[in-house]
Amino acid sequence: MRNWNFIVFLCLAFVLRVESFKFHRIDQHVERISGSAGDVLEDDPTGRLKVFVYELPSKYNKKTVQRDSRCLSHMFAAEIYMHQFLLSSPVRTLDPEEADWFYTPVYTTCEYLTPHGHPLPFNSPRMMRSAIQLIASSWPYWNRTQGGDHFFIVPHDFGACFHFQEEKAIGRGILPLLHRATLVQTFGQRNHVCLKEGSITIPPYAPPQKIQSHLISPDTPRSIFVYFRGLFYDKRNDPKGGYYARGARAAVWENFKDNPLFDISTDHPTTYYEDMQRAIFCLCPLGWAPWSPRLVEAVVFGCIPVIIADDIVLPFADAIPWEDIGLFVAEKDVPYLDNILTSVPPQEILRKQRLLANPSMKQAMLFLQPAQPGDAFHQILNGLARKLPNHHKTIYGDNNVLNWTAGPVADLKPW
Repeated sequence: MRNWNFIVFLCLAFVLRVESFKFHRIDQHVERISGSAGDVLEDDPTGRLKVFVYELPSKYNKKTVQRDSRCLSHMFAAEIYMHQFLLSSPVRTLDPEEADWFYTPVYTTCEYLTPHGHPLPFNSPRMMRSAIQLIASSWPYWNRTQGGDHFFIVPHDFGACFHFQEEKAIGRGILPLLHRATLVQTFGQRNHVCLKEGSITIPPYAPPQKIQSHLISPDTPRSIFVYFRGLFYDKRNDPKGGYYARGARAAVWENFKDNPLFDISTDHPTTYYEDMQRAIFCLCPLGWAPWSPRLVEAVVFGCIPVIIADDIVLPFADAIPWEDIGLFVAEKDVPYLDNILTSVPPQEILRKQRLLANPSMKQAMLFLQPAQPGDAFHQILNGLARKLPNHHKTIYGDNNVLNWTAGPVADLKPW
């Protein structure tokens, strides 16, 4: 079966090369996104909303970066760059009375990093509570709506549940004080306690300058069929196995480590970004959480993302046609990945590649510096702007008062 699949790949590669050459000759290798998704992707939020940015003591934001500059480049850095963007954005207002939205700049993923650079979120609830107590006691706007017209960037593994292990995140639940606020978060999974209704799901941060410095010619042949670099097991946090990635990554390794169609390894070569640009399919399996930077990297590098994360809610799903550009594989079907991928018709692969070649698609996944129209910053603002028609009714229609003493006892300690 493996030899047959390899022969299929060789034939597929030849067909794709011929068809791709045709498209280059007639200059149709980029395809615009059709329908409402394309219109939403190109929306301009300027003039449609006003945002008031609270000025907090630097211990909540800038000083955390000064203590550890690794925060500027890790995948949780959207909270830092969104703050910087809003300070100079035309949607910012200095008059809170005319604001549609209020933003509280708290860098919870930068408060404490492990030696490997991963954030430990155990103090994050206390840090967030402290910031909310400050704005509630210093300005009248939080108390007016119980936070209903406030938004927060919470890019942890499981958002405002503030834990990197799903079982413990579910046990914690979303920080009670944030139940009425709009959460802008990387985590997204349907019917999950850590994703509240009305949240805006965003891509993780990928350093745009680093990505752009590794771009190679778009005419480079895609000679790798399936590509993946990353962990298959997490023996330190999941020594018995089966819990990490719900076993999906382990299944990839056990089934395809010797398959010539699959270029998979735990190694992370210096040519990682270049290799993705030489691949047809890039695996994007869940890890501890459903999301990872591979999703951003695959889109930016034109590699068809193979999304292995049941019930995932993807970034900017009303603007990016994920069904058209990616391929979804159920976690239980991972053992059949070779047959699934070799069965995709060449014309479907080419269409996905043409859509991925659309610059607006790539731009929407990146937090560019300086910001540019249509990038991830603007997609967040578009999401906030689209909530405005029902915004007033929503924020003033709920008379429930938040319980300031709800949640684990440890979260109530001063930060």
